[in-house]
Amino acid sequence: MSTVLETPARAAGPTHPPHPWAAVLALARFEARELRLNMSFLALAVLYVIWIVWQATRHQGDFPILQNVDRGTQMMPVLIGLAVMLNVNRAVLRSRRRDTDRHFDVLVVEPWRRTVAHALSAVPAALFTAVCVTVQFTWAALKPGAAGHGSPAELAVGPLTVLLFGVLGALFGRLFLSILAAPILLVLLLFAEVFVAPPSGSGWVSWLYPVVSETGSDPFPSDLLERPAAWHALYLVGLVLLIALLAVLVSGGRTTAVKAAVAGALALTLVGAVGQSGGTPAGSTPARERASVTPEKIRKCIEHGRSTYCAFPEWTGRTADWAAVVDRVQNLAGGRAGGERLTVDQRIDARYGLDSDTSLTPSTEPGHVTVRTDWGGNRIPEFAVAVASVLVAGDEKAGTEVCDARMVTVMWLALGGASDPMSALSDVRLDDSVSGPALVLSPTEPFNMSAEQTRIVAELLKKPRYDVAGKVKAKWTELTSPDTSMARVAELLNVSAAAASDGDACEE
Repeated sequence: MSTVLETPARAAGPTHPPHPWAAVLALARFEARELRLNMSFLALAVLYVIWIVWQATRHQGDFPILQNVDRGTQMMPVLIGLAVMLNVNRAVLRSRRRDTDRHFDVLVVEPWRRTVAHALSAVPAALFTAVCVTVQFTWAALKPGAAGHGSPAELAVGPLTVLLFGVLGALFGRLFLSILAAPILLVLLLFAEVFVAPPSGSGWVSWLYPVVSETGSDPFPSDLLERPAAWHALYLVGLVLLIALLAVLVSGGRTTAVKAAVAGALALTLVGAVGQSGGTPAGSTPARERASVTPEKIRKCIEHGRSTYCAFPEWTGRTADWAAVVDRVQNLAGGRAGGERLTVDQRIDARYGLDSDTSLTPSTEPGHVTVRTDWGGNRIPEFAVAVASVLVAGDEKAGTEVCDARMVTVMWLALGGASDPMSALSDVRLDDSVSGPALVLSPTEPFNMSAEQTRIVAELLKKPRYDVAGKVKAKWTELTSPDTSMARVAELLNVSAAAASDGDACEE
């Protein structure tokens, strides 16, 4: 009798169980690489880097206000986000364009998992944006002239915007099977941003947009911004999760976990939307009123040499720069003005909101000079003009009303000590000219400058500084008298009398 040994048959199948999430991550890495190598994204990325370098190296950016710099990082990522949206959408529809949808049915990665991979492919672009934002802000913060404080919530808006557009591309790829859907969405978004977007001061509606830009006024102290930045960042996080989960839902991922996550993301979005619903105050608040009407209760005063400089707490480090300008102007003055004790008051009018562009009323206090929160570039010669006008006329109000021959003395004091006096003359005039009549800008009200005054000042600025300074100091009393004619000023300063006349800005 024979014994038959039977070996049980082995079921055919994979040696290891499938790992669909590993495939999802692999697909996300592949799509991220394809996105990174796309020419439209590469071109915008290079443009973004060039723009950051240009912004950081501009001479006018030597004195950045960090609570403005963080908001300034938000607009360029919108362009990156639009490129990401178009490329993610094309990637989602690639299998339909190439008629390979049916081949995916044999894979372990279901359609909704592929949607997750496409959404994740936008993450490296968002990280690239986060690095650019960090570099841009850090570069500004490390400058010696930086003032103020940035907000992490404001800095997060750029990367979150890129993610938002990326998941929008995935959602539209699942909702609309046409490759034209995303470009049409792009056009609609641009149209809404340009023509339909409400003003930034219109409360909760404007804060439904990814980026809420508010500009127009002088930089505010950071505690006066009152923007709901943290709530807005929370709103964008919720919106990104909600759109990504909706894309998964319409792709067939209708599990209980996905539905619960959709509900959670919706709740998060609503919490952020409600929190930001108040928007930025369009006008006065108690803190803004106090800083505008009674700034002396907030400012800190520091002595530099013979003068006092009163600044808001975030600007105290800038008082040395103001003192350098004051000393430069006073060193050219004669009489008592050369040793007069001045008080430089930093002032701001925050009562009308971030979008307002208000002018400051000239001070009537003798020896007081106004400086604003912005600095660098044209603001330096404008401040020098204010200092010179107070030295000549006694106070700011009287200085802004000078339109006679004293204007020559004011302008030479302000610009004669500059490294490039003729460029400073152009910078301080409204029309950037160095001839003819023009308005001269100052921290408060502008000055009127006649064509003849301009001609004399321009000729003086071309002369050696020490030569003119000696004449100004020797004839200071006559040069600062309102009774001195233009012809006499030209004679005292050795300017060609043939072209000089008694015409002044008061008569024009």
